[in-house]
Amino acid sequence: MSIWIFFKLLGSLALLMFGMKTMSEALQKMAGPQLRHVLGAMTTNRFTGSLTGMFVTAAVQSSTATTVMTVSFVNAGLLTLAQAISVIMGANIGTTLTAWIMSAGMSFDITSAVYPAFFLGIILIYLKKHRYIGDFLFGISFLLLGLGTLRATGTEMHLGENQALLDFFASFDNNSFFTTLVFLLLGGIMTFAVQSSAAVMAITMILCSSGALPIYQGIALVMGENIGTTVTSNLAALSANTQARRAALAHMFFNVFGVVWVLFILHPFIDMVCGWVGYDVTMVKENVSSDVFLANAAKLSFVLAAFHTSFNVINTLILIWFIPQIEKFVCWVIKPKKVDEEEDFRLHFITSGIMKTPELSVLEAHKEIEIFSDRMQRMFSMVRELLTLSSTATGKNKANQETEFNKLFTRIEKYESISDNMELEIANYLDQVGDAHLSDETKAKIRAMLREISELESIGDSCYNMARTISRKYQGKEDHFTEAQYAHLHQMMELTNNSLTLMNKLMLGRKEAFDVNRTFNTENEINNYRNQLKQQNIIDVNNHEYTYAVGTIYMDLVNECEKLGDYVVNVVEARMGTRQREA
Repeated sequence: MSIWIFFKLLGSLALLMFGMKTMSEALQKMAGPQLRHVLGAMTTNRFTGSLTGMFVTAAVQSSTATTVMTVSFVNAGLLTLAQAISVIMGANIGTTLTAWIMSAGMSFDITSAVYPAFFLGIILIYLKKHRYIGDFLFGISFLLLGLGTLRATGTEMHLGENQALLDFFASFDNNSFFTTLVFLLLGGIMTFAVQSSAAVMAITMILCSSGALPIYQGIALVMGENIGTTVTSNLAALSANTQARRAALAHMFFNVFGVVWVLFILHPFIDMVCGWVGYDVTMVKENVSSDVFLANAAKLSFVLAAFHTSFNVINTLILIWFIPQIEKFVCWVIKPKKVDEEEDFRLHFITSGIMKTPELSVLEAHKEIEIFSDRMQRMFSMVRELLTLSSTATGKNKANQETEFNKLFTRIEKYESISDNMELEIANYLDQVGDAHLSDETKAKIRAMLREISELESIGDSCYNMARTISRKYQGKEDHFTEAQYAHLHQMMELTNNSLTLMNKLMLGRKEAFDVNRTFNTENEINNYRNQLKQQNIIDVNNHEYTYAVGTIYMDLVNECEKLGDYVVNVVEARMGTRQREA
């Protein structure tokens, strides 16, 4: 084989893989949030979950994309792990559509048809309005061009006439279980090495359809590819959270279980699939003409696709009844990490390493911001608790309460550091995602998210400022607040906490169902109450109800609550996509 043919083979595989990636990303951009809504709404039971996973994966041509979206829903509490497993089972069926596209590309010369598609695609890309359709056309054209070139290269290599290759495959006994295991392992290693099951499937189809590789060994490669692709996702999920690792393990269990039962009936099963397609398993090259043999071998790409589909469909029909047991098994194998999630700074989603497309990366960042938002409300609750402790630290219990006060203040300090780190980490991640080719909708989401995390970090700063003010008064020699002042502060903090609750309700829900006027009304209440307390403070200081120094600290806390309320409104406006109001 000349070096030119070798590079032609590698280049056609590269075209194939790039086409798959481009096509999948374009489809996801076209579908956008609708796919996520479909996944969330149509998984009411294991059967609808499997159908949803199948159709979504067939639509976006990426089982990884479907799996990642599913895992994110599990972490968000929108799906149970059992529902996620059913979706993943369906995704395994949906991804077999790729094999059918490839088998068609291997059987017919379609390279001439891709050039008009390239021309139409570039026009649509420059029109901008329909550029995602143009991206899709480019992707599928590259895919088909890669397949056509691969097919032509395979013919040019005369693999079916390469005696050394034929002798190598002939050295393996087709009826030997050991041979099946060898090719099973080889398929898994190849898939893991090239990180593309599509590329391995294409190589297998070339070898089989040229007559060089017997069908039984080719099927073993396909089964190995099924396992190899799950090894990749399991390794990627090692740094992810517990639910992501469980979902990845369930995916591996599904495919390994399927391979195990197929091994017991491998030859009868393959013969049955060959019968469906019309391939003659008994045909020997020496007994027929070359044209007849090659015509028969050309059907093998469809045999591989039919096997791939029937294997996953039957496996799903078997295992769908045992989803609760699979869930218990993966939960038993993968125990949750025993860490204090509240005190542990760790990004739960965007460090998992299993993201494949920018559109889905934005979804994961969205979930991370939800955690950030909830953490800031917990931080504010600690500030309220700190104020309560500062008012009750008297008498015999003062030493114990002072220890508790200092411990709580230290926690608030740690939360302030966490909020700074979260803003920085999420912003850096969104910057990396923003470098990719994104839809206008996704670019707008990234801009809104950057504003959200900036305002959330400001909420953390406000909480820390209040904690420092309370601590300074607690440690100093100033008089205590009066009962009326404590009551007013608690009332102001209650209003502020209400605004934080509304903000988190928006973060966790859909903005279409959120009444933004409730946030604005709460903000107006906070502003009016601040103005009322400011006037009352001047009167009380003049009437010597308390000292000017105490009044200053008191108003510092009131003003900080009002500022925090402004930050909350900014977060809500960023999420709703409205303009920032004039201060």
